[in-house]
Amino acid sequence: MRQHRLLLPLCLLVSVHSQAGGLYLYETGTDDLGLASAGMAARAQDATVQFMNPAGLSHLKGRHLTVAGQALYGDVPYDLDDPAQADVDTVIGWFPAASFYYSQQIDDRWTLGVATYGNFGLGLDFGDWAGEQLIQEATLVALTLQPSLAYRLDEHWSLGAALGINYGLFSLKRGTPQGGRKLDDSDWALNAKLGILYEVDQGTRFGLGYSSAVEYHFDIQTQATIDRPNLPGITVDLPLSGMVNSPQQLMVSAYHSLSRDWAIMGNLGWQDWSDYNNNEVAVFDQSSAAKNRYQDTYHLAVGVQHNLTPQWTLNGGLAYDSSAYKDQDKTSLTVPSGQTLRVGAGLRYGINEQDAIGAGVEYARIDSARVQEGHLSGRYDSPALYFFAVNYSKQF
Repeated sequence: MRQHRLLLPLCLLVSVHSQAGGLYLYETGTDDLGLASAGMAARAQDATVQFMNPAGLSHLKGRHLTVAGQALYGDVPYDLDDPAQADVDTVIGWFPAASFYYSQQIDDRWTLGVATYGNFGLGLDFGDWAGEQLIQEATLVALTLQPSLAYRLDEHWSLGAALGINYGLFSLKRGTPQGGRKLDDSDWALNAKLGILYEVDQGTRFGLGYSSAVEYHFDIQTQATIDRPNLPGITVDLPLSGMVNSPQQLMVSAYHSLSRDWAIMGNLGWQDWSDYNNNEVAVFDQSSAAKNRYQDTYHLAVGVQHNLTPQWTLNGGLAYDSSAYKDQDKTSLTVPSGQTLRVGAGLRYGINEQDAIGAGVEYARIDSARVQEGHLSGRYDSPALYFFAVNYSKQF
């Protein structure tokens, strides 16, 4: 397997998240989606807190279960500079996801949790276009199984740890004179999550969550010979294979109950995308000057929660993520990303004291990105992601 570090284009997110400059998804179908992920390391109202901060499980009493489903639609058009070539309407389209979270209090100090989710993984589909010999489709399907453990030190402090057991399946399809050719591979990867929760009182708490990097090693042949107008063919490597990574990250969250009916929350986050500056980014320019295009990203979110009635709760949030690129005019064909603004809204209905259903929507607007790749040069013009989520929660 190749040992080059590469950034997966399909992690346009999430959260994904997504959690970094739109490259990694925060969203897994839970109530966090309607809050634009604000307070996700400190809110600790259900078992989903272990996704970002396993220490938050100490705040929960008894047993908690959340099952969620999510649909993502990506409106990500690619407009080629060459007027003789057809543009791509959208390279993403629809992508489904689901998640499961469970926690169980063992005693006054120990709480166990387990979760399964897919917070990164997406598909690029260029279809029949000018660069089909390079790429037609590229898809990552990733699933994480996460056991978690939280320990309460005293009435204020709790610690937590979790192990991410990640499975990824990656496929690449390109056009050839003999027809379409599809390549695929799978791999396992481990990462760790650590967390701290500090509870000032029952209505005010602060959380810190750390996640180590996830590194997939996919052994897929990405070299291809490209025919160019009025030029001889050229053999290139598509920057997709090798090690597909998500960076280490840190999230600090706060939650404060203003009254029985109102609460506010927020996040500050960081992700280490500059660690991937040795990645190949360009297709036709493989010189060292074509590298060093990434920078660390920063995240800011604010959210509000209102208990409209004893049964109905309304959520709303706003989030900003900086771009993982140093220059939006020098971005990768396979990583359409930039600074991202997220707006979320959601609601929750308590069926009874134990059962509740929730729903949420989120809109993510991403900066336009310029791609400089010879006859395949073009622009991702104002990409946008739309998230739709439903979930069911139960307390035992």
